[in-house]
Amino acid sequence: MTSTAEARAFTLQATDGYALAATRYPATRPLLGHLVVAPATAVPQRFYRRFAEHAAARGFEVWTLDYRGIGGSKPATLRGFEMDYLDWAEKDLAALVAQVPQDAPLYWVGHSFGGHALGLLPEPQRVQAACFFGVGAGWHGWMPRLERLRVWVMWNVLGPLMTRWKGYLPWSLLGMGEDLPLGVYRDWRHWCHFPHYFFDDPARPEMAQRFARVRAPILAYNALDDLWALPRSREAFMAGYSQAPWRGRDLDPHLSMGHIGHMGYFRPHAQVLWDECLDSLIGAPHGPAAL
Repeated sequence: MTSTAEARAFTLQATDGYALAATRYPATRPLLGHLVVAPATAVPQRFYRRFAEHAAARGFEVWTLDYRGIGGSKPATLRGFEMDYLDWAEKDLAALVAQVPQDAPLYWVGHSFGGHALGLLPEPQRVQAACFFGVGAGWHGWMPRLERLRVWVMWNVLGPLMTRWKGYLPWSLLGMGEDLPLGVYRDWRHWCHFPHYFFDDPARPEMAQRFARVRAPILAYNALDDLWALPRSREAFMAGYSQAPWRGRDLDPHLSMGHIGHMGYFRPHAQVLWDECLDSLIGAPHGPAAL
């Protein structure tokens, strides 16, 4: 693996000029391609460091970033910080993709929201193949009964109380990741009321057409103990990628690597998944051979 010293941190200007913390991990073998890692909601880029180093050691030049409001890209306070949830894809990740050289194929690894983000890019056609981890529609009805109740309480009781108190969602107090800007909470909560997420939102009729631009093959992993993104939730969301050849990969933690949940895809014990994903990306000239 590469060492953390070889990772090159830099400041990226989002498409609207907002300063973002980003990192490039140079490939330590002959270049196979560029790989953008798109984080989950409330997850800083450092969480994906081990995966990025592993991919760099395989021959990928890996690019990561902190979304605005997260990690090294957050302001002094989130109170009064104005943004929309989709800014992370349309302004932040779009700028990162524009930064990536065009001297080799561009691949995508998306975790949760990062799998949504591919379809939200201004130019998703640059991406030749993708792997998603823990992608789902977010609707509580796709979750097991107890988790469904917890999420209902979060959206309808705790969330409103906490955002009124703080002016943002103090997600860290619930042990759920970093605190979230109010605009992210607002949009996320709204779309999670729909079984097919923003595809069902009458105010966003353009979503189906935007996602239909994606033609890259996609391999989508979902763990059976990922209560927020079970396979049925993945099916509901992935229907939006109507023109992309995609295949779901269901992971039974009891038969493989132990507990995965929503975050375990990128923990060290899941390295076998990393290699499978990376192999799939380069398995064919224009995408995963297995799809």
